[in-house]
Amino acid sequence: MITLLYAALCTLLVLFLAGRVMAYRVKHKVGLGDGGHGELNRRVRAHANAVEYLPLALILLGGMELNGYSDTMIHAFGATLLVSRLLHAWGLSRSAGTSPGRLLGTLLTLLLMIAMALFAIVGFVTQLP
Repeated sequence: MITLLYAALCTLLVLFLAGRVMAYRVKHKVGLGDGGHGELNRRVRAHANAVEYLPLALILLGGMELNGYSDTMIHAFGATLLVSRLLHAWGLSRSAGTSPGRLLGTLLTLLLMIAMALFAIVGFVTQLP
């Protein structure tokens, strides 16, 4: 199942982002919240944002795969999802304000999720008796 590959890669991304949060917390002795550290706040948000968007996107991707969309399309959507989340995390990690990575990552993620939702709906409707 192709979706499982992208779920695994996205899991590694989430774990990497979580590790960055944990390392900062240990180094700066911050147990809860961000302790007034802007860098920690950005790391927390980069991790949380990935956790907020990836589950729905991966469910949509898996649904499309189960509905029989081509392997090429599933790989294209999965790779775009992974790249968009990497861009977002990179952009947010570098700046609390706007950044090209954050903007492009957010835009790609949202457009991708809209497209996958529409493909999933069409796939469902066309399979109705």
